[in-house]
Amino acid sequence: MPALKIEHVIKRHGALETVSDVSLSVEAGERVALLGHNGAGKTTIIKMVLGLMPITAGAIQVLGHQPGSAAARKQTGYLPESVAFHGSLTGREQLHHFARLKSTSLKEADNLLERVGLADAADRRIRTYSKGMRQRIGLAQVVLGQPKLAILDEPTSGLDPVSRHEFYDIVEELAHNGSAVMLSSHALTELELRTDRIAILSKGQLVANDSLQKLRDLASLPIKFKVTASNDTIESVNQQLGGERVNCQSLELMCTPAEKIGVLSAITALGPVVKDVDVTPASLEELYRYFSRVEEKSS
Repeated sequence: MPALKIEHVIKRHGALETVSDVSLSVEAGERVALLGHNGAGKTTIIKMVLGLMPITAGAIQVLGHQPGSAAARKQTGYLPESVAFHGSLTGREQLHHFARLKSTSLKEADNLLERVGLADAADRRIRTYSKGMRQRIGLAQVVLGQPKLAILDEPTSGLDPVSRHEFYDIVEELAHNGSAVMLSSHALTELELRTDRIAILSKGQLVANDSLQKLRDLASLPIKFKVTASNDTIESVNQQLGGERVNCQSLELMCTPAEKIGVLSAITALGPVVKDVDVTPASLEELYRYFSRVEEKSS
């Protein structure tokens, strides 16, 4: 049974339908990115999964339990987009409080403060913390007790690049240890290599739900090649391959996924005159725009 199972869920606010017949699951050890523009239905789905908002139709199971039930809450970790804690508590006091609520050892809480880079600030009042530091406390409380389902809403908001990298290392550890992870983020670039599956919402409908590679296959968007040669050979290379000159040493050309092997063969056949080749498939941002536009055109 999946850790999270959403079946044909509909949410209406009066005559307005904000979630339309969405079915989605997250398996143990799987990292699923939930993407969508503002108003696409991401936050509504998260609230229904957490039991904070009733479902109009359909069903959701959280580890085999009803959303919001004591059994579901006990095994779920949640990090909201705008995390807030009691400013008068220290980071250690706040995390110890969460540890007691989760029946987890204070030693684990202290270890997590170090893991998220807050060991030196653990005994400072939270009101003195930056947004990124508060976000790290939020991440630590999610990880406490190794939840079987972790839901992360814009989790890297306020984090610097190094902290973002460390955050995804922790997410990877969670999944490796068997936790199902669903995260919602607008930071598409950092999700490409850090998730197992991409789910895209548009106007309340699930318009894509697959691995990055399979979404690329479905969309069949152009692949970009950047070929580098020497100053005195680039013109000859350009004549044989076509494409567009970028500078005195490089050219760019595009092809469909079906043409990729043929283009690579043509480049390889040129031999040592080719100094370097960069192959860039469609990015997650391009795929996101593609699948969102497909839905807009069909509606």
